[in-house]
Amino acid sequence: MSGTTSFDVKFWDIKKRNDGRSRPWRVRWEVGGRESSEYFRTKALADGFRNKLLKAARAGEAFDVTTGLPVSEIRAKNSPPWFDFARGYVEHMWEHAATKTRRSMADALATVTAVLVTSDRGAPDAKVLRRALYGWAFNCSKRGTIPPDDIASALSWISSASVTVAAMSDPTVIRQALGACGRKQDGKPAAATTFRRKRAVLHHALGHAVEQQLLDTNPVEQVQWKAPEVAKTIDRRVAANPDQVRALLDAVSKQGKTGDRLTAFFGCIYYAGTRPSEALAITVDNLTLPEQGWGRLDLVNSEPRAGVDWTDDGKPRDKRGLKRRGQYETRPVPIPPELVALLRRHIDTYGTGEGGRLFCTLRGGPPQDSHYTALWRKARAAALTPAQAASPLARRPYDLRHAAVSLWLNAGVPATEVARRAGHSVDVLLRVYANCVDGQDQFVNDRIADALTGQQPAGEPGKPGQAGEATDTPGAGCEILDPHPAGTWRADSGDPDVA
Repeated sequence: MSGTTSFDVKFWDIKKRNDGRSRPWRVRWEVGGRESSEYFRTKALADGFRNKLLKAARAGEAFDVTTGLPVSEIRAKNSPPWFDFARGYVEHMWEHAATKTRRSMADALATVTAVLVTSDRGAPDAKVLRRALYGWAFNCSKRGTIPPDDIASALSWISSASVTVAAMSDPTVIRQALGACGRKQDGKPAAATTFRRKRAVLHHALGHAVEQQLLDTNPVEQVQWKAPEVAKTIDRRVAANPDQVRALLDAVSKQGKTGDRLTAFFGCIYYAGTRPSEALAITVDNLTLPEQGWGRLDLVNSEPRAGVDWTDDGKPRDKRGLKRRGQYETRPVPIPPELVALLRRHIDTYGTGEGGRLFCTLRGGPPQDSHYTALWRKARAAALTPAQAASPLARRPYDLRHAAVSLWLNAGVPATEVARRAGHSVDVLLRVYANCVDGQDQFVNDRIADALTGQQPAGEPGKPGQAGEATDTPGAGCEILDPHPAGTWRADSGDPDVA
């Protein structure tokens, strides 16, 4: 395409020349004052070509002055294969993408690229193609290495069979890609969160195609597709109360030396509301641990695990700043005496690792996710009743963070302060984390009954029950309550700290 376009298009009637040539039927038109023409074997072919040009002109499409063709047709002729474009997109994103984002990007593009083909003829085994796309084509760390023969063969096939980027404007093709996002590799429906994650990658990649002028609009936005519903709040059943957490931490400490070394790690997730990746990055320099009273934890880094194939240094964890925070930005979190005691005991017993790292294995490296998750399962089975162990209660270590944030909110801490300590926006906090702590139904029902009958709530004014009951019912249920200045409790949806 020359780069010069025009909307000034004129057409002439189809004419037949009588000079004995094989293509006698002539289509003649003019773009921006420059004449163009094409010849065809039959009048039907000429008429079809002319109608296509007329349709583009009536749709208000620009025409290229040099070739005389609609911009969309030129774009389609020069459109690169989707596979080549997707590899270029990954290279464009790779340097500044987090390790987990890299892995997620490769996963989504491998899923959709496998189905965006013009034909299945000669296709490799689905598992081999998946490995070739996920592990090689969309993994920049493998560039420059020679793949095994079966992987090389699969990459060669997908390169030749891939649809073009221009074909992505076809709703049928987009539906095919979205359908793949909604299925697991075994063909079963994928989780709603998985579909949303993969769709987001596809949408962003096609947005890049629009930016590169390979497409006019993002075709994902043009397709009516009902996405699966994604839970917007945590399951209230996962959040343990303080007594349950204490029992769980005690059970962790009894899982041999390995368990005792990680008791304070789980304590940080609960008492400070950290993410596991943030707790693993804590060093002794981040701590202020007085002999009595509250201390402080200054969160500086996070170490999410993505795998050695996705990090720049070949290590399984990627050391980076805090989530949704600027580089070098910290998040100070006051920590209660219970956690202060746990951390002081941990340092006195086990010392610190390289660089002052607080939580490390006997060999000095950071604990693996699979290791501390397995340990948590054993502690959970030991600390909970059979019914609780079979329930979602504190099923994952991350659920300690859910319990912490729910407890803070239900204790009447302003949402702005809870959001700051947890490292969230207030909007996300109230939408996702403002849920109930285990064991609140009866307490909430009693409060509602008291309100209906006009009776004074049980316990001291401004407190949820007697002091001895606080650990069993450590909050005010799903509703966020603030202490009223007069000493009573009220639900105030207009409080700017909560709304």
